[in-house]
Amino acid sequence: MTKRRFGRVRKLPSGRFQARYPGPDGIDRPAPNTFASKTEAARWLTLKEAELAQNEWIDPDAGEIPLGDYAQKWIRERPGLRSKTLVLYGGLLRNHIAPALGTKPLRELSAPMLRGWRQSLLDGGLGPVPAAKAYRLLRSILSTAVEDRLIRTNPCYIKGAAVERSPERPVLTVGEVYKLADAMHPRFRALILVAALGSLRWGELAALQRRHVDLVSGVLRIRQAAVELPTGELQISPPKTPAGRRTVYLPEVVMQDLRVQFDIYVKRTPEAFVFTGAKGAQLRRSTFQRNWRKGLKGAGLTGRVHFHDLRHTGNTWAAESGATLRELMERMGHASSRAALIYLHTNDERHRGVARGMSELVAEGLRDDPDDGLAVASGT
Repeated sequence: MTKRRFGRVRKLPSGRFQARYPGPDGIDRPAPNTFASKTEAARWLTLKEAELAQNEWIDPDAGEIPLGDYAQKWIRERPGLRSKTLVLYGGLLRNHIAPALGTKPLRELSAPMLRGWRQSLLDGGLGPVPAAKAYRLLRSILSTAVEDRLIRTNPCYIKGAAVERSPERPVLTVGEVYKLADAMHPRFRALILVAALGSLRWGELAALQRRHVDLVSGVLRIRQAAVELPTGELQISPPKTPAGRRTVYLPEVVMQDLRVQFDIYVKRTPEAFVFTGAKGAQLRRSTFQRNWRKGLKGAGLTGRVHFHDLRHTGNTWAAESGATLRELMERMGHASSRAALIYLHTNDERHRGVARGMSELVAEGLRDDPDDGLAVASGT
């Protein structure tokens, strides 16, 4: 045994060397591995002493908690999480994180292990967007574990893994939207048209009530959204952000269908839901899917269109109709301009239109002052 000012080094029967030191919790602790030489063991103790002096010591036993247990605790302790977010986090943890990593102690998680886990998700057919969501959730959980001094560093540092790169979604034509509306049960015809021409989310449509709709002026007041919990419970809550609480002006072309919807399917009370199931119950995505699939088949759109593509289509139409960035943000219910900017792209036809407009402007100017035009053309 070699005596030192801090810690001890001893030679083992195997010929290797063990280092031990007194932790700040009063427990005598060994190094996690043995060393080939006494010098290596002494160097390790010197680094551990500096770690203690700088208050950077982490209890090696603290990281023994399994990731799954810590993640459940992490979700429970997040203040103010909305029901929809709780459902999302729970599903990501249950379906994508816990099966491969849930029993692993926090201290055993490493960057190579997490790279392999993420790649297995993608190889198993999980889309890039849910894979990014799962990775981002795991990174947030492990960041808190670092703050709690359970692990020294966060092993989630795969470049770009947390970025959601959604595949390009289809933009339906006007004819396709109306074919789909025609192919749906009459109860859902207006739902399809309002989803597209109002750029509404599913939850906003499912929570829309008579008191939120002005049939005279064609105005929808978005004040709440519906969330279907794993228990089957439907929960109505305010929009996730203040920007989600907004007023949407519908084109007159959809108002006749909406008025028919009110005449036939909407009860007279202010709290009556505008869109309901076949028996008049509150609309659920799970029960609507049967009608949705039938509508897609009838419109010849099977296999390539999701319900959210109606909102995407409406956003695109609004941009092509001349909506400004601010107007798009307000219509979509976004506080950030990032999503709205996606729709403010130009295409070849728009470029040609600008060029044609400039040609007309120049031609008109030359007609008004032909001499000046000739001077400019000759470079004098």
